[in-house]
Amino acid sequence: MKTTTETRSKSVTTVAARIAGEDIAKGDYVTILSEIIELPSYLWSCSGISQPIDEPVRTRYLPRAVGEPHKVVAVCLPFVYAKRPKGNLIAFDTRQQQLVRLDRDNGRSLWKQMRKAAKKKTR
Repeated sequence: MKTTTETRSKSVTTVAARIAGEDIAKGDYVTILSEIIELPSYLWSCSGISQPIDEPVRTRYLPRAVGEPHKVVAVCLPFVYAKRPKGNLIAFDTRQQQLVRLDRDNGRSLWKQMRKAAKKKTR
């Protein structure tokens, strides 16, 4: 059975997909989804269970740069080197930062708009 769907609006919603480090390629647009920080267990006073002193407590949080597009320039696992719209480079550690791949068209569009905004600020 064949079905067709008609859309009246021209906007298309896309979803950023979680990506494993080995699937990231040069030229991809990525952003941080979440980050893991590790604290020594002796600083973690919230736990009702005592933990060994040498075992770190891992917690996931959302950093301020969530959603900012980065263009991948090189991959040497576990590190991903990417360029920010402002032009400087950043290194992601895929063991601590969960990355998502942005839709190519959306990533390129956001990249160009943020780059223009960065150039206007420097003038």
